[in-house]
Amino acid sequence: MIISIAQTQIFVLALTRILAILVQVPIFGSEVIPNQVKVGLGVILAMIVIPWNPLPAESMYIPWLAFAGLVMRELIIGFLAGFAATLTFGAFQITGKLIDMSSGFGAGQVFNPAMSGAGGTLDQFFYLVVMLYFMLTNGHHLFLLGLRDTFVLLPMNQPLPEMNPEALLQLASGLIIAGVQMAIPVVGALFLTDLTLGLLAKVSPQINVFFLGLPIKVWVGIYALSLLFGLLVPSLDRAFKNLGPRMLQIMGA
Repeated sequence: MIISIAQTQIFVLALTRILAILVQVPIFGSEVIPNQVKVGLGVILAMIVIPWNPLPAESMYIPWLAFAGLVMRELIIGFLAGFAATLTFGAFQITGKLIDMSSGFGAGQVFNPAMSGAGGTLDQFFYLVVMLYFMLTNGHHLFLLGLRDTFVLLPMNQPLPEMNPEALLQLASGLIIAGVQMAIPVVGALFLTDLTLGLLAKVSPQINVFFLGLPIKVWVGIYALSLLFGLLVPSLDRAFKNLGPRMLQIMGA
């Protein structure tokens, strides 16, 4: 079978967009996943997303200068769509960070290669639970459907859509607010604990509130977080179900 240059160029454009999206999503683009696996997954997805319609060997190929511009277009679309997916996970990372700082676990930072950064104990635990829930509820299927929809609404070899910076700001601010709201129950419980310890220090100055309060805040944080998980399920479902539309919203599609 003879594969024309035009067919190869179409495949390369699709692969460029897919890889630009995959490398930003924490589950698929983590540093613990070898680059060969990422590229192999991108090739498989490109073969699935782009239907194989063999072109005649004499089909006109895209001039190389124009092809370089199309590759840049696919990189921009891929990075924007991947950034929108990353923002979804970033909202839950904000929740974990706020809980970590309030509970005292933030003092012990440990590097986690899966997160490509350092984080506290509760922060990493919360993030890993969110990742596991994402996989168990087939969130990766919704992500792949959103990736496919980018090719439906934004076909290749077309001009870039008109970008809307306001959509990006609204999406980012909405997810930041959602992350803070999810952390409020635990942070509020820890604030009440601090307030109680402060009153105790005024009533009984001889008590060393600092050493007494540290283990109390740790246990209150763990207990409040265990109660919070039951309330987080609707938020997790809503965030992951809207993952695909969010990838298109950021591009004004």
